[in-house]
Amino acid sequence: MKGGAFDLAGLLHPPTLALSEHSTERMSFMKLSKATLILSALLVLTSIILFIVPGPKLSIDFTGGTLMEITIPEEKEKADLELAVRSFATTPSIDYVTINRTKAGSYILRMRDLSNEEHLALQTHIAKEVGEMQEMQFTTIGPTVGATLKKRSVWALGIAAIAIVFYLAFAFRKVPRHLSPWKFGMVAVIALIHDVTITTGIFVVISHLTAFEFDTLFITALMTIIGYSVNDTIIIFDRIRDNLFLQEKREPFEQTVEQSLRQSLMRTANTSFSTIIMLSALFILGAESIRWFVLTLIMGIVIGTYSSIFLAAPLLVYWRSKRS
Repeated sequence: MKGGAFDLAGLLHPPTLALSEHSTERMSFMKLSKATLILSALLVLTSIILFIVPGPKLSIDFTGGTLMEITIPEEKEKADLELAVRSFATTPSIDYVTINRTKAGSYILRMRDLSNEEHLALQTHIAKEVGEMQEMQFTTIGPTVGATLKKRSVWALGIAAIAIVFYLAFAFRKVPRHLSPWKFGMVAVIALIHDVTITTGIFVVISHLTAFEFDTLFITALMTIIGYSVNDTIIIFDRIRDNLFLQEKREPFEQTVEQSLRQSLMRTANTSFSTIIMLSALFILGAESIRWFVLTLIMGIVIGTYSSIFLAAPLLVYWRSKRS
């Protein structure tokens, strides 16, 4: 019996060890990255196509025009308001106007830019046609200002990307000689371009299904996402650098990156999750005017966390392996 018990224990332990090794192998970030890199490439390509066709719906911030938010009597409908606006006699006429109802029950009107005289006349005309009206918001931007804002938004994103490359190259200048600090900067920028492109692609679809329009607040959200994404990536890259210096023997670079990802995973996930909890509360309880901004941040943080783990670090490994 004693010998049998010993043999039984001996038979039970090896399979347990084999299962543990098999589980570790299946959880390898590098192995998963082969599929996630393909997924990321497909999502980026799809987002670029969506940006071209059908393209984003731009707000008056970029196209120029007038935005009015008003309330009308409850018995009146959207069709009544549309008829009142289109019957407004002015030169030039208001041929193109979009009217959307908000969750609060007000209506948002977007049309060509109006002068102050036209604005006052339109208010009087709507009140005459549909009854008592209250204006909640009025904004008008000329086409020249809109074009300038569009150009400056593109410049802001481009300058931020270039600055990040130089900053990371400087921050990681003391990595071991067999690694170039410029690779860290370039990979981080590829990751943030991935995040911004996919987020933009998602909101192109949303803009054609809802009242959302691309405005300067959306660009602000993208800039925030860039900062958050780079922060996540830097945390992982910093762990990789530390492990390169601390390792007692010359381990394969892929193994060092795998170890660094495992060490950084919980910190990155906890930070992102706690941020999303706060943003979710703000999305549910916050003002209507910032909900699209908050939703952009939520999606960007999710995509940015994903790219830091499954895109940035694996790209660093593949780039180095091709040069080896």
